[in-house]
Amino acid sequence: MSNEGHCVRCGYQMETNLHALRDCGFSKAVWKAMILSLARNSFFSTNLNLWLNKNLSSQEVLKVNEENWSTQFVILYTSLAWTESFVNSKSCELHRIQVASGDHWRKPEKGWVKLNTDGAFSKIRAILEGLNLAWMFGFRQLELECDNALVVETILAYGAGANMLSKLRRDWKSLTDSLIVCLFFVASYLDSCKRHEVCPNSAVLSWFSEAKVQKSCQEKCNIVVSLNRLKNDDIPPLIDVFLALDLSDIDSVDVLDHGSTCVLNEEHILSLMNATKLKLRVIDLSSTSLKKDFLQDLCHVGLPCRILKLRSNNIQKLDMVGRFMRLHTLNLDFCTLLTSLQKDCFSCMPNLMCLSMCETRVADLWTTTEVLAELPSLLELRFQNCLCCKDTGPCNLSSREKGSLNVINTCSYSAGETTIGFLSLQESFMVPEVHIKTDISSKVDERKFSGYLQDRSEGSPSPLQNLRVQYESKNVSGTSDKDIWHHPSPICFEKHYRAYMVASLPHLAVLDNLPITKKEKEISKTIVSEFYEYLPYKHNRKKNVVNILQKRETGTSGVHYRNSSKLKQTYCYGKSQCFFSRSLSAARFGSSMWPSLHPVSSFSHIYKEENKRLRPRQFEYHPSNSSLMAFGTLDGEIVVVNHETGNLVGYNSSIGMINSVLGLCWLKKYPSKLVAGFDNGCLKLFDVNHMPAKLGDRSCGSGAVYFEDFEQLTSVHVNSTDDQFLASGYSKGVALYDISTGKRLQVFTNMHREPINVAKFAHHSPCMFATSSFDKDVKMWDLREKPENPCYTASSSRGNVMVCFSPDDLYLLVSAIDNEVNQLLAVDGRLHTNFNITSTGSAHNYTRSYYMNGRDYIISGSCDEHAVRICCAQTGRRLRDVYIEGTESGKSIFVQSLRGDPFRPFNFSVLTSTMRPTAKQEIIKVNLLASSHDADESFRDQ
Repeated sequence: MSNEGHCVRCGYQMETNLHALRDCGFSKAVWKAMILSLARNSFFSTNLNLWLNKNLSSQEVLKVNEENWSTQFVILYTSLAWTESFVNSKSCELHRIQVASGDHWRKPEKGWVKLNTDGAFSKIRAILEGLNLAWMFGFRQLELECDNALVVETILAYGAGANMLSKLRRDWKSLTDSLIVCLFFVASYLDSCKRHEVCPNSAVLSWFSEAKVQKSCQEKCNIVVSLNRLKNDDIPPLIDVFLALDLSDIDSVDVLDHGSTCVLNEEHILSLMNATKLKLRVIDLSSTSLKKDFLQDLCHVGLPCRILKLRSNNIQKLDMVGRFMRLHTLNLDFCTLLTSLQKDCFSCMPNLMCLSMCETRVADLWTTTEVLAELPSLLELRFQNCLCCKDTGPCNLSSREKGSLNVINTCSYSAGETTIGFLSLQESFMVPEVHIKTDISSKVDERKFSGYLQDRSEGSPSPLQNLRVQYESKNVSGTSDKDIWHHPSPICFEKHYRAYMVASLPHLAVLDNLPITKKEKEISKTIVSEFYEYLPYKHNRKKNVVNILQKRETGTSGVHYRNSSKLKQTYCYGKSQCFFSRSLSAARFGSSMWPSLHPVSSFSHIYKEENKRLRPRQFEYHPSNSSLMAFGTLDGEIVVVNHETGNLVGYNSSIGMINSVLGLCWLKKYPSKLVAGFDNGCLKLFDVNHMPAKLGDRSCGSGAVYFEDFEQLTSVHVNSTDDQFLASGYSKGVALYDISTGKRLQVFTNMHREPINVAKFAHHSPCMFATSSFDKDVKMWDLREKPENPCYTASSSRGNVMVCFSPDDLYLLVSAIDNEVNQLLAVDGRLHTNFNITSTGSAHNYTRSYYMNGRDYIISGSCDEHAVRICCAQTGRRLRDVYIEGTESGKSIFVQSLRGDPFRPFNFSVLTSTMRPTAKQEIIKVNLLASSHDADESFRDQ
């Protein structure tokens, strides 16, 4: 109460105790928020003594939560009393200030209280705190004793006593202000609860109380909303309160979820977060089962929060295009279905500095770095975390040795009770005395580690484990033994992952909790230039098209050979139209990091009876008609389509025969005919001109020619003159057929020690062919010498799956199990290029490779993976990878076969297989020059 006799808050002329504590407009608003409307008349109609006695002893139902009314009354009464007293007080004075003397303490005179500050670390601060305590206990006659003469002199000389009391009153005014804020929110919340006809939540009241404590301690006032303490009915009243936050003294609001047992309305959650406006600081939804619609709204609209943590199994392709202008930390750890980042994913995050994506399915180095490069403020990034680090910052153990670059980056992969360490950074040139051949996978899957786990269970030592010991014994790691990386995403297992990230993101300061040094940035650039094609044909700076064509025509394109002894080969079709087309396309390459993917065999109008889809098993481009493609199905059908328009050209389904088509080959001189081989050994020659262009016709079609069966058939191939073809299968020999007579000319037996997978004729020599076998050998044969002994034999380290000639017959491309791909000189079988594609450890990862853009590039895919690798055929450097992703989450897509488009540079097709939730086969066309965001561009000017 004030000394002026009137209320300083409402202007009422006579301020009594009852007026200040109950009847003043401010006090009355607080009491009304706390009591039921039915009890208000009796509450405000009694005198002071009766009012106190009644409410202190009352057991009436005047409560808003589980506590009884008398307890709440005391708390609120005391708060109002202290508020009134300290806001208006001006009566306290220091009557005596003296310097302590002597060795003993003197008691104060009767009626006085002594304040001692002996030995205090800060005299002025101690005096203020002492005055604070004295005031709290009601002492008004105070004697201050201090053993610091300077402090006493300062107080006496400059009137600091009055200043200190003024400071004390200001501090207490801050306290009362925080109380007023708290009471305002309590009153607003209770009033909102009544409007929405819901019972107040005690947890919400406690949040406001905690905010008051923070404010009174001169701390930032932060309200923490725990979703697990709320029910759906609690959210609307809370939204009403938060809508007024901008006008209050609340500094920030955090919305956290710690495993709510109640399923909350996601629209209410989003409205609650938006109601806090610019006060929103932290959003942690890592324990919430978020639905797709909620995630889509959140990502497309955005939030004004500073820290966002999401964990959901409904995020597959991240597309956060909403406005997250204030966001500086984004945590997406354990989003286990997240596979890729969309093009404009982070387009509205200019202040994002820290990003964590541990244990996701992100695997594509190229698209990932392209997206991350659009973040101007990104400094800290991780796809795997150090065992001792909870955030994206540099590990304290590692930062002690910032000058060391050679770091062993070990990731842990847990399988059952076994934990395995994998290297993902070290390369041979970084530690010259140790030669490293990495076998790290590009996809985290149990199958890819099955072979390694089996070796461990049998007690055989791991080469990676031995290598790690060698590194640590040489003391080159620069990390502590405790620096173990956990929860890696598949991208961490890519070769040269760290170097590629560091070189592609020059502003990055910390990667996977390891600081990036200037020296590491320089070495990373060297790694990337050594093992990756920056642009096709290594055009590192802008050049005009005429210059590109001129250099290619003269053979001075500047292609770098790692082995200088290898002679540059000229193209036999060096001045053809195809040559110019490839050069022009190379100038366009890189314009789209997300290539166009278009299904060929799933056109909506190509359905069999009962809406059954066609199930492709093998396919081939037409050798002279750029629009045609033939494919055979698992049901024994031969289908010819115009893959540009989607129109059906020819269809054949043999009556009574349901056998998979495993071999297809077009004739070159007779472009309407093709040979097909079935898994039951049947061989047929079809004429497209005699095939009906209607699906469902089960007639064999006139003009089909039958050949003698070849048991366990797997492949067929026609020679360059269209007079003979080879059939191979799960046997150690091949059969030679005459196309014109339909007779089998000869069977060559025991050509290999194991079954032959593929036999291929050369493109320009009708007598030369090559075979590949599971016995790890590739052999070249000449029909003119009656194939009893091969021209030469070349061996792989694993069983061979595929072999094919380059378009000019200068090279053989050999694909062995689990990503072992080599290019041999066709003349003698010598190794020309080892593409060093990372293996997975699976003995069933069958790899197939073909040429693209003539023989400029090779494309390679494996049946246990969903990525197609593209490498330069001359240098072996990786151009990029293309990840074939399904349109539905939870599906596993694998590469079964692939072919380069012979007419369109940087185009190829992939036969994919989906195993979950239902089996599905599909041919997908990939255009590296077109964007997936503009599908029509894929077919423009083709």
